[in-house]
Amino acid sequence: MRNERQTDKVALGIRRRVFEHAIRNNGGYLSQACSAAEQLAWLYNEELNLGAPTLPLIPKPFEGVPSPGNPDYHTGAGYNGPSTPEFDRLFIAPAHYALVAYATLIEVGRMAPEGLEMFNQDGSSVEMIGAEHSPGMEVHNGTLGIGLSTASGLAYGRRLRGDTGRTWVFMSDGEVQEGQTWEAVQACAHHGIDNVLAMMDVNDQQCDGAMSSVMEVGDIRTKFLNFGAACVEIDGHDLNAMRDAVHEPHDGKPLIILARTNPFHTMSILEERFPRLHYVRFKSEVERARFNTSIAADLGVDPVDYTH
Repeated sequence: MRNERQTDKVALGIRRRVFEHAIRNNGGYLSQACSAAEQLAWLYNEELNLGAPTLPLIPKPFEGVPSPGNPDYHTGAGYNGPSTPEFDRLFIAPAHYALVAYATLIEVGRMAPEGLEMFNQDGSSVEMIGAEHSPGMEVHNGTLGIGLSTASGLAYGRRLRGDTGRTWVFMSDGEVQEGQTWEAVQACAHHGIDNVLAMMDVNDQQCDGAMSSVMEVGDIRTKFLNFGAACVEIDGHDLNAMRDAVHEPHDGKPLIILARTNPFHTMSILEERFPRLHYVRFKSEVERARFNTSIAADLGVDPVDYTH
C-alpha cells in the first residue's frame, strides 16, 4: 500500500487501538504508540515493498518451537509477505513494541482485529513481548541490541545472493547502550552493506526510566557517522521528513534514521508519569477513568466503554 494521504489515518488508528486495549486491560504500552505510530505507519503504508500476507489474518495459536519433528512451526514473518528476493524484509528490534506493531498490521489490513483480542493469552502467538512466532516478527531481538546485527547479517547474505529487496530494522534508542549495535555498524561499513536501513525511535526513555538516568549516550548521530554509517536526524512525527530522509545518499554504508519523538505525543496526560512510561498501569479506577477521558479527547475519539 502506498497512499500518502492515508498514512496520518493509519498512525491515528494505531494509537486508537493501543489506547482502547490499554483502557480495557487496565494498562498497556501507550508511550510506544505515542512515539512510534508515524514511523510504523510510514514504513508499512508507504515505504516497504511487501507482498501479500502468507499467514491467516486471524493468528494461529503457538505451534511450538522449531524442531525436525514439528512441521507446524512457523515464524510471524508471513504477515509481512513472502521472503522472496524482490521484497523488503523488516525486523522489529524492540520486542516490547509488539502491541504497537500488531495494531499497525491491523490498520494496514495484514492482521484481523480479532488478533489483538489474543494478546498475551495463554497458548497465543500474539505475545506481549514479541517472539519469533508472533505476527510481524521473524526473530526475537530483545531489546538486547541484536536487532541491527540480525538485519545486517541478513542484508549481507541477500546482497551476496543478488536479492533486490532491502532489509529494514525498526529500533529504539536504548539499543545504543549495547556494544553489539556499534559492532554491526562497523561491520556494515567495512563490508559495504548498504542494503540495510534502520529507523530508530529516539524517545529518550526506556524500561528503567529516562535514558540519561540509565546511561548517558551523548551525541548518537555523531557516533553513527564516526562508526561508518550514513545518519539523518529528523522529527519522528513528521512524515515528510521521513520521506526525505530515506533518500539520503548512503552508497557503501548503512542508513540510520534517528526519529526524535515525544513519548506522550497526542496523549498529553502521560506527561505526568514521565519518565516512568515503559508500561502504564492505572493505579485506581479513578485514574483509569481520567486517562480514558483525557486521551480520547486528545485523539478525537470516543472514550472506551470498558464496563462490559
